[in-house]
Amino acid sequence: MNTVPEDLLVGLRRARDRIDRDYAQPLDLDALAATAGLSKYHFLRCFARTYALTPHAYLTERRVERAQDLLRATNLTVTEVCWLVGYESLGSFSTRFRRLVGASPSEYQARWARTGPPRIPGCFVLMHGLSDRAIREKPVDGATRGESSA
Repeated sequence: MNTVPEDLLVGLRRARDRIDRDYAQPLDLDALAATAGLSKYHFLRCFARTYALTPHAYLTERRVERAQDLLRATNLTVTEVCWLVGYESLGSFSTRFRRLVGASPSEYQARWARTGPPRIPGCFVLMHGLSDRAIREKPVDGATRGESSA
């Protein structure tokens, strides 16, 4: 097994942590490589060798895992969940969800609606910041929603 030098591993962990934290935000290879302090292609090779997934595949897994949580626990629509986990296209979201989970988001949600515990109302999730994106979109320092505080 190839091992990555410890100095590179710190940067790779920083990039992986950023994916875990900011999965609902637009993340591209350049931004993640900068987080790791590496060139784009060197970062891609090292990340894939270390985690056995490309950064894009890792990001996709995080988004689908969070979507599963939301589909199981809330009564949000599939489209709302799609947007909350960072997808801009319902088709892309559904395709990737089915590929990883083995069922469409609607089928997955329906299965849990029948067998799981009572679901949290979506309005409660959005109003009280229980979704990761809702927390990030709250105004900071008096800024209005959607504006940057930078």
